[in-house]
Amino acid sequence: METSTPSYPPTERTQVKRLAKRGVYDKEQVHAILDEGFVCHVGFVLEGQPFVIPTAYARAGEQIYIHGAPASRLMKSKEVDVCLTVTLVDGLVVARSAFHTSINYRSVVVLGKARLVLDIDQKREALRLFTNHVITGRWEQAKQPTDQELKATSVLALPLDEVSAKVRTGPPIDDEEDYALPIWGGVVPVVQTFGEPMPDARVMPGITAPNLG
Repeated sequence: METSTPSYPPTERTQVKRLAKRGVYDKEQVHAILDEGFVCHVGFVLEGQPFVIPTAYARAGEQIYIHGAPASRLMKSKEVDVCLTVTLVDGLVVARSAFHTSINYRSVVVLGKARLVLDIDQKREALRLFTNHVITGRWEQAKQPTDQELKATSVLALPLDEVSAKVRTGPPIDDEEDYALPIWGGVVPVVQTFGEPMPDARVMPGITAPNLG
């Protein structure tokens, strides 16, 4: 039985060149970053004008789905060349010098041609993935989209072909002479957590919030 390639082969466009040791091509790590994030930024060029748009997304195997209104710039073509990025911030790297102050992060860059999803069943599946990416199991709890709502939503599918990740971890790396300075150095963790759910004014009595754990 043929097994999937465990890594994305670097291309001329995805090979990490600056601080190459931080480059990651392992599929498991790339998928973990994509699955943890909620918002991606999609860069594209329309009539000579570059745009970068933040939007929700979801991953299904070796494909990312992006959704939006049919009238949006990104959704106007049946296919569009894009650069999609997802970044997670894990900590503030506080060095003794301003030059070495940094951020611990995990990021993914995906290059490729995103194609409009025309099949209604694939579009419905993409919307299920979006919904459950926000809150696990929410699609099964919520009212399903109507045909009109499906028509009012466009979905792009982007294959995970040209992909790379870049990761920084660990403490600051100061110049040796700077460790003698009376200045604090270290990492301040950045943690994203969910707060207490706040019901809107029309929640029926006895209905509890979804489980976010």
